[in-house]
Amino acid sequence: MKNRRTSTPWWAWLAGALAIAGALGIGIYLARTGKEPVTEALPPPSTLAQTDAQQAAAPAIQHPITEVDTGAAADATPLPKLDESDATIGEALASLLGGENLAGILNPQHVVQRIVATIDSLPRQKLAADVLPIRGAQGTFGTALEGDKRTIDAKNSARYTAYAHIAQAVDAKALVAWYVRFYPLFQEAYRQLGYPDGYFNDRLVFVIDHLLATPDLTQPVALTQPNVMYEFADPALESRSAGQKMLLRSGPENEAAIKAKLREIRAALTGQGPPPA
Repeated sequence: MKNRRTSTPWWAWLAGALAIAGALGIGIYLARTGKEPVTEALPPPSTLAQTDAQQAAAPAIQHPITEVDTGAAADATPLPKLDESDATIGEALASLLGGENLAGILNPQHVVQRIVATIDSLPRQKLAADVLPIRGAQGTFGTALEGDKRTIDAKNSARYTAYAHIAQAVDAKALVAWYVRFYPLFQEAYRQLGYPDGYFNDRLVFVIDHLLATPDLTQPVALTQPNVMYEFADPALESRSAGQKMLLRSGPENEAAIKAKLREIRAALTGQGPPPA
């Protein structure tokens, strides 16, 4: 969380919605604060992927994309190559969001690669700013002083309300159908990221469950400022992942809306609800 920093406008994602594929992203990305515009080049895959030891044992596929029932007719149109897919993906996202103008918020290059890299990073402590598929929320991160305690200003959540609204408006089944249609591109991007034996859909479901495990806080979140950056005063909150802290910063109402959409997406992807917390 940055102190008194204004960010450039971003887009309205779809991923943001699921962290998913485009959808996950919707809600989750919107919780990011005060970052500079995303650069055009993606960082080397080695800086984002797991270690060789972590990748050593490739687990069996838990959520085969071939078993996802989208209810949509199969589309035999050949997919573009991953490196040539930005225009096609952008058009499909705009259609999915009802013609929403994504020009000001979506980073138009390497869209699939950015979505995959961001989703993969959400359960970690840090999220690489250079891979975000969307630009940062407008305005300044707001805090409030209650006696001698600094907290996140309740008005701060208004910065993310528009993104949460987009997440709510997206039809989960249509989003999943879009994701399944373009899944080979997501899988290829995941392997290029440094997971030659990995299965992106399993990672996506894992990330959704991880985000759904974010605590629901009803009281204003206390902050501390050991240097330029604000941090959560509670060490248990500060030690949480980048994705969970983004949800916490978005405010209780936005967090609830995003979680509700994630549950819908997970159900459409797996045919079942998330495991108990």
